[in-house]
Amino acid sequence: MHLLSASCVRALLFTTLLCQVSALVNVTGLFGETLEIPCNNGAIMAEDVMIAKWKYDKGDGSSGDLLVKNKAQNVSITANEDYKGRVSMAANTSLLLSEAKLTDQRTFTCMVVAVGDIREFPVNVVIYKVPAGLEISDKAAELEIGKLTKLGTCVAQDAHPAASITWLKNNKPLESDGKGISIQASVQVDPDTGLSTTSSVLEYSAEKEDTDAQFTCSTQHTVGAELVSSPVTFSITYSTENIVLQVIALDPLVEGDNVTLKCVADGNPAPTSFNFHLKEDMVKVENTNTYTITDVSRDTTGEYKCSLIDDPSMEAIKDITVNYLDINLIPSGNIVRSAGEALNLTFQIGSSGESKVSWTKDNIKLDKEPKFNKLAYSDSGLYECDVTMGPLNKKASFQLVVEGAPIIKKLSKQRGEDGQHKVLICEAEGSPKPAVSWSINGTSIDESPFINGKITHKIKVVPTANLTVSCTVSNEFGMDTKDINVSSLFEEVRMDKQDQPDDNDKTKLVVGVVAGLLIATLVIAVAYWIYMKKSKQGSWKTGEKEDGSSEEEKKLEEKVEENSQKAEV
Repeated sequence: MHLLSASCVRALLFTTLLCQVSALVNVTGLFGETLEIPCNNGAIMAEDVMIAKWKYDKGDGSSGDLLVKNKAQNVSITANEDYKGRVSMAANTSLLLSEAKLTDQRTFTCMVVAVGDIREFPVNVVIYKVPAGLEISDKAAELEIGKLTKLGTCVAQDAHPAASITWLKNNKPLESDGKGISIQASVQVDPDTGLSTTSSVLEYSAEKEDTDAQFTCSTQHTVGAELVSSPVTFSITYSTENIVLQVIALDPLVEGDNVTLKCVADGNPAPTSFNFHLKEDMVKVENTNTYTITDVSRDTTGEYKCSLIDDPSMEAIKDITVNYLDINLIPSGNIVRSAGEALNLTFQIGSSGESKVSWTKDNIKLDKEPKFNKLAYSDSGLYECDVTMGPLNKKASFQLVVEGAPIIKKLSKQRGEDGQHKVLICEAEGSPKPAVSWSINGTSIDESPFINGKITHKIKVVPTANLTVSCTVSNEFGMDTKDINVSSLFEEVRMDKQDQPDDNDKTKLVVGVVAGLLIATLVIAVAYWIYMKKSKQGSWKTGEKEDGSSEEEKKLEEKVEENSQKAEV
C-alpha cells in the first residue's frame, strides 16, 4: 500500500477521494538546456484531468509549488523567483524546465485530480554537463632523458560529474609506476554553477625512443562522445653517447675524386663542432659536421678520425682506401724490327687490387700475352693490352712492323677452269710489301691483300710451247726468284692421249723394245770393233802376237755375242 503524501492527506480532509502515489521515475537532463519532465505517462487521459499541479522537493522535508492548471483555465504559476521564469506546462501536462541547473537535481511531483481519482507522479531529475573543452597546458619546453620532468597539465573544464582524465603516448594509455611516470589529478568546483574542473598533471622521464612521440589526454563522460586533446610533441635532450664517422664518396673511391667525412653524434641537441684527424693533421670545424677532401690520391689512403671538441676521448675511426691503377708497357708506340730478330716486351701493373688483363692484335682477342722469340712477318700488327680493376680501366699499345727481304714460299700452277689457259700462283712473304713480276707476259687476274707480310699473285697465261717461267719478288731489302716449268697446252693434250693405252699401243710397245735392243747391240758391236782395232795396233807396236788377246777382250766378245743373240730373238 502506497504511503500518502501530505497533499493527499490535506485533500482527504475535504473529499472522500483516494490519493495514489506512483513509483519514482528518473529523468536525465543536460546543463543549460530545457528539460521536459513527464507527468503521468498517460495513466490519466488529458480530457479526464480536472486539476494538474506541479511542485518540487525543497530538500528540507517541505515542498514548493510551481504551477497549477484547472480544466478550461489557463496555467497559474505559483513558483518563487528561482523557478518563476523557467517553468511552463506542456499540453500533456509535462513540466517544461528551461536553463537546467545543477540545483534542479531534485524530485519534482505532478499531482493530477480526475473524476473519482487523485494521483501523484514523483520524478527524480539528474543533470549532466560535458566538459567545455580538453587541452594540454603548461607544457614543458623539452624533456630530458632519465629525468622526471613535468610534461604538462590536461584540463577538463566545467563538467558534471567531474571528468576522469587519461594520459596517452602514441594512443597507448599511461599509468603511474612510481618511476618514470607520475600522474596527479585534482578537481575544483565552481561555487556558483556547481560545475567541476579536473586538472591532471603528468610527470615523465623520457627515453630516446620518445623523440617525435605524440602525447594526448582524453576523457569519456557519462553522456556524449569521448573527448581527446590535440597531440603535443617534445624535444628530447640527452648527452652524446655514440659517435660515427661516415665516408661519403663514389664507390669505389679512385684518384681524382672528392671524399666527404661526416661526423654523426647521437646527442640532442646534436654537437655542431668537431675535430677531424686527417692522418697526421687535425682540423677543427665549427657549425658543421662535415669536412671534404678534394682530388684524392693514393697517398690519401689511411686511417681517419673525428671527435667531440668538448670531449676528445669520444671519437670515431674510419679507414679510407683510394683505388689506383698504373700500367707500363716497354716498348710502345711504333716498333720496327727485322724478321728473325727477338723482341722483348716488359709489361708492369701497379694497382691497389686485383686486376684483369686482356690482349688483342688488330682488334682480335689473344689467348695470352704475346712473345716474340723470332719475329715473323705475320707478327706485324697493332697490339693492345686492356687492364681493368673495377671501374678503372687503362690501355697501352704498340704498332709492330716486321721488315725484311721477300721470300717466295710457293710457286705453283693449275689449269684454268675453261681448259684454255693456265694459272700461275706466286706466294711470297716480306715487308714492306714486295713487288711481283713474271718472266712471261700474262693477264693478272688476282692479287691478295697484303696482310701479315704475305701476298699472293696470280696470272693467266696461254703457253704454246714448253717453257720455264720465273716469278720475282722484291722490295727495298732484297729480292727472290723461283722457276716453274710450264708445258704447252698442245703437249698436254698429246700426253693425255698417250695416257689412254689400247691393243695397238701394246704392239707398238713391243716393237719399240725390240728396236731398242737392236740399236743397243749395234752400238756395243761398233764399240767393240773400234776397241779391237786399237788393241791390235797396240799389239803390233809392242811385238805381241795377233792372237795374244787379253782375258778382258774375250769376256767382251762373249758379251757382244750374247746381246746379238737376244737381239735376234
